[in-house]
Amino acid sequence: MGLCCLLTPALCLGLAGTTLLLWLMLGRKPRSCKSYPHVLITGGSSGIGKATAKEVIRRGASLVTLWARNKHKLEEARDEIISETGGKVNIFSVDVTDDLSVLMKTFEDTVKKGGDIRMVIHCAGTSFSGTLENTSIQEFERMMRINFLGTVNLAKTVVPHLKSNKSKSHLTFISSVAGVMGLYGFTAYSASKFALRGFAESLEMEVRPFGLSITLSLPPDTDTPAFAEENKSKPRETALISESGGLFEPEVVARGIVEDTLRGAFLSSIGFDGWLLRCICFGMSPTDLGTVIAQTFAVGPLRFITWCYTHYFANIVAKCHKEKQS
Repeated sequence: MGLCCLLTPALCLGLAGTTLLLWLMLGRKPRSCKSYPHVLITGGSSGIGKATAKEVIRRGASLVTLWARNKHKLEEARDEIISETGGKVNIFSVDVTDDLSVLMKTFEDTVKKGGDIRMVIHCAGTSFSGTLENTSIQEFERMMRINFLGTVNLAKTVVPHLKSNKSKSHLTFISSVAGVMGLYGFTAYSASKFALRGFAESLEMEVRPFGLSITLSLPPDTDTPAFAEENKSKPRETALISESGGLFEPEVVARGIVEDTLRGAFLSSIGFDGWLLRCICFGMSPTDLGTVIAQTFAVGPLRFITWCYTHYFANIVAKCHKEKQS
């Protein structure tokens, strides 16, 4: 009887906190990009980057500049975006892992051609799936060079300009759900994405006084050319775990990224699983008071749910291991 008396209020508070968190996530009207006429998007030639470009134009941005390595794919993306949205698109062929001076010059040309920039969404990145023993040191280095150091390079390029703006500016980094939760087959990929969180949290504290907000997006598996390529060599365990979270269209992911960027959220997620991870893995990440209060009451029940997830994943790995041994 005594235990029930203690648990009932706790469960009620947890339910209330979870309800409040869902309301905070879903109960908002879509925001406009009209105050951000020129938006820079890296990795904009395909996938999430291209979908994000379409989304910001649909929300009122009059010009989007795309950065990516492949000029031909950039040209195709530009034509597709213009055809579908009627917006204006500039393109620059550049690699975010290039020397910093190259990125600085490209950014200078971007601003000269299109005008002031107050929103940058960094989608450029890559993925790899394989167990530790099947992943070379060179692959670990490649993951860190592109996903982490490429992000640092981009930030060092654009932050001085974004800080100098008198109006509010936004810088968004695209991480992954694997950037807050380690999974089988992602020793290299998860490490490079986990690094982004520490970088983003530290940078957010540095630039907040200048009116620059930092957003770290944690997208789920998304139906993109890069994801299709990754699946060709993905371990069976990783594929089975990934299937449990479903596959999202890039347009859905882009809407979540742009909305959370505009409202200045630090952590951004898409779908229930992503929302669950964001709530549980918030740590000391910056957020608003309403979300903190809701998380305080909801974290207990949600932690149990996430334990069920990890237990399910562990069973998948154990089953695959048993099959290999038989």
